[in-house]
Amino acid sequence: MEKQIKILLAEDDKNLGTLLQEYLTAKKYEVDLASDGQYALEAYAEKDFDLCIFDVMMPRMDGFTLAKEIRKIDPHVPIIFLTAKSLKEDLIEGFQSGADDYLTKPFSMEELILRIQAIMRRVGSKPTEMGQTKFQLGRYEFDSQKQMLLIDGEEKKLTTKESELLRLLCINQNNLLDRNDALNEVWSDDNYFNARSMDVYITKLRKLLKQDERIQIINIHGRGFKLLIDE
Repeated sequence: MEKQIKILLAEDDKNLGTLLQEYLTAKKYEVDLASDGQYALEAYAEKDFDLCIFDVMMPRMDGFTLAKEIRKIDPHVPIIFLTAKSLKEDLIEGFQSGADDYLTKPFSMEELILRIQAIMRRVGSKPTEMGQTKFQLGRYEFDSQKQMLLIDGEEKKLTTKESELLRLLCINQNNLLDRNDALNEVWSDDNYFNARSMDVYITKLRKLLKQDERIQIINIHGRGFKLLIDE
């Protein structure tokens, strides 16, 4: 029997929250609805969830802050933001807060389902289907299956997208990782918003790898990225 996916939904608009909960439940998801960010954080601490859907503008704790707090508990759980905001700055802040995807209101229920399905397919990928999962990067050891970087005994946990993107860079070490190939592999779409998101994640990976100065991720303008390690 297929495992039922458990979703934590945080939405302060009672009508929209109830509508989303009922729709997702009808699609065979198990959905817990929280009316604000603080309630959602408390719910997450008490129960295991497979995916989170957070409104951005909520009382007591906004969605961006909530995502950052959730990432302290579990750096891997997928997070989708729902928001009326469409400014590029808000989009970038959302991905920096740990988002895996971002839907601007109003959106269709069908689109939300497709986004959920795409994320869960990526999360559910089996290591045997993904090929190599362990890499040596200078002083770092990287395990993409565990989503973990290790350097000098210090562990750094990665999000799902950070791990997937770094793995692609490792596989293509010293060679060009085509920008569109990476977008389709990690985000399942090469649209403008996902392209901006990938740039944010490249910046985050550079920071994660900065303890070894021999490692570089360089941008090949208009084409993609290269992971270089000076041996």
